[in-house]
Amino acid sequence: MSESILEKLSKGFNNCPVRSVLDRFGDKWSMLVMLVLGEKEKMRFNELNKEITDISQKMLTVTLRTLEADGLVKRTIYPEVPPRVEYEITALGKSLVPHIHTLSDWAVQNLPAIQQSRAAFAS
Repeated sequence: MSESILEKLSKGFNNCPVRSVLDRFGDKWSMLVMLVLGEKEKMRFNELNKEITDISQKMLTVTLRTLEADGLVKRTIYPEVPPRVEYEITALGKSLVPHIHTLSDWAVQNLPAIQQSRAAFAS
């Protein structure tokens, strides 16, 4: 018998796949980088930096390294002068993108209700 989501969540961070994965996307940039690479599939660092206008180079680097460590993005260095580096979404990353789109769509649809609730709570 497989464990329920609640049973997985109660086992602690290191043993819970849901918390472990969602922790990576709790930051400000990972989902946005995944959405951009999901559309374009392969981009150079500066192209990504221009596409996501308000991310710093440092944060983009950190985000890409984290996504690469998780196997969602692949980094390829071409031995040219100057070196060319491209970032590409992996098959695992592509399998995640539809779920990010679903969450994004939900957020857009429900933002007015959430904002209204926040305003009512604050007053």
